[in-house]
Amino acid sequence: MEHRTGTAASVQEAPVPDALSVPELLARGRKLCTPPLRSAVARLAAPMDTVAAYHFGWIDRDGTPMAGDGGKAVRPALALLSAEAVGAPAVAGVPGGVSVELVHNFSLLHDDLMDGDETRRHRATAWTVFGPAQAILVGDALATLGTEVLLDAAVTGGASATDAARAVRLITTATRKLIDGQAQDLSFEHRDLVTVEECLEMEGNKTGALLAAASAIGAVLAGADDRTADALERYGHHLGLAFQAVDDLLGIWGATEVTGKPHWGDLRQRKKSLPVAAALAEGGEASRRLAAELADPAGRGEESEQQLAARAALIEQAGGRSWTQEEARRQHKTALAALDEVPMADEVRQRFVALAEFVVVRER
Repeated sequence: MEHRTGTAASVQEAPVPDALSVPELLARGRKLCTPPLRSAVARLAAPMDTVAAYHFGWIDRDGTPMAGDGGKAVRPALALLSAEAVGAPAVAGVPGGVSVELVHNFSLLHDDLMDGDETRRHRATAWTVFGPAQAILVGDALATLGTEVLLDAAVTGGASATDAARAVRLITTATRKLIDGQAQDLSFEHRDLVTVEECLEMEGNKTGALLAAASAIGAVLAGADDRTADALERYGHHLGLAFQAVDDLLGIWGATEVTGKPHWGDLRQRKKSLPVAAALAEGGEASRRLAAELADPAGRGEESEQQLAARAALIEQAGGRSWTQEEARRQHKTALAALDEVPMADEVRQRFVALAEFVVVRER
């Protein structure tokens, strides 16, 4: 395979198409990655293939095909871009894009069940339709497929066996960190106090690890050196922290009709997300009242809309909302700084920058 050095020279030898808008970048990721993603899911035994197809939005609960909302597709877009960053064609990153989507959706299936969420992307979650056991099995299967797809890349995807193995290590390490982050997140729900530093560590694992992998995996499959891959990973890690900070804000103040997630879902579960951790650290009157409410076991999970709205107001009064908005901007700036270490075509760099901007300025 050509374009394997990740040098400035290889970038110059591989012309990049005209600049694409963020919607076009996301659409490109879906267009290139969805067919092999469907093929991977089709390997699953019945009824797991049906459950997975429903979760991805390809069919309704009765099995009727539909053009559903499969999510933002930021991770596949990043995988394709990372291949282009080292002078390879975008298609070289497709196995990586498929792999990260499979692992991401493994986590969503399990998270929905563990969190008791009954809606995602404006419809019933898979576990509420097919049962918890099927959601667990399908999640496990998708995670396994994520590795299988990368190994296949050494046979049919144009990657060398060495680079496919490097990509497997990248995705399996990210998966382990993702699971660590989910375990931390669940444990935080039963603690009265979680520090901002602990929250950032959890979110770096739960969200940052997979976005870091997505941002480097295409480059790794294309033969990038370790220095280049590490810089792209750092971009993705900090982008993931910015992404999660915005997600935390939406988890409290986002509109259900836009996000597709339960209203006040994070507050109802007493999640120690960044706005909550920052508010608890502030130490003022609103902070102390918030801490007392979260420590009170009475009515846990059964709070009224009015009570949850009042809790959101306390978080805002204690500065949790403004601090998290600023943290998203800080992480966004740090992500962009990592790109300076990677020689790449200006058009590709602009795409990375545009995707980072999209992550911190969104409503869903």
